[in-house]
Amino acid sequence: MKLTVIGYWGGYPSMDKASSVYLLEKDGFHLVLDMGSGALTKLQKYVQIMDIDAVILSHYHADHIADVGVLQHARLVQSYVTDDQTVLPIYAHSENFAEFNRLNHDYTEAVRYDPTEVMKIGPFFIRFLQTKHAVPCYGMRITDGDSTIVYTADSAFQKEWIPFCQDANLLLADTNFYANMDANDSGHMTSEEVGRIAKGANVDEVILTHLPHFGNHQQLIEETQTVYSGKVSLAHEGLVWEDGKIV
Repeated sequence: MKLTVIGYWGGYPSMDKASSVYLLEKDGFHLVLDMGSGALTKLQKYVQIMDIDAVILSHYHADHIADVGVLQHARLVQSYVTDDQTVLPIYAHSENFAEFNRLNHDYTEAVRYDPTEVMKIGPFFIRFLQTKHAVPCYGMRITDGDSTIVYTADSAFQKEWIPFCQDANLLLADTNFYANMDANDSGHMTSEEVGRIAKGANVDEVILTHLPHFGNHQQLIEETQTVYSGKVSLAHEGLVWEDGKIV
């Protein structure tokens, strides 16, 4: 299983970057996690538009879905250019039905996931955890049978993360606040809280993502490592994690 970080900013993208979007690949299958602002222009460096096999969304905040409409229009245009009529499934929860229904378009189809069930998408098996956030949002535990990644999406700290992340190879964690800040009311986590989860769950490695637009990001690593002794990295465009390590 190969993960490529495409967009990693919280709230909105910094100049020439993207907010939340990640690419998972295995055996030629391409699964996109979230489609934040600036996602499509960056994704095309790593995968062709018509080679995307599926998209899965954690929730409907703009920094996670802003480029869904852009992707829909791109698939429409490409259907004429390439004569490829493939309909792209976009998996999401239906707790906000109006937003869910917008995922239906000429060449995209809204597909509801049941957060209480394990879902198979291509070579990936996905379990869900409802996060502590301002709107319904779901973190994901994703495995291909060989390795396991947990993507927190947006979430304040909750003790449920520890069993959900248990023995994962990689924790891709919302780290929108520095240690000693109060992140709870905003529905996000601090660096220290991510470290507590990673330590308690015996996670192999951590990538800090959904990064804040203030402060020194290197400090986030240092603060996480005051609690957790494993490897900690900052998300950046083009960062690749594959088969248990950053490459």
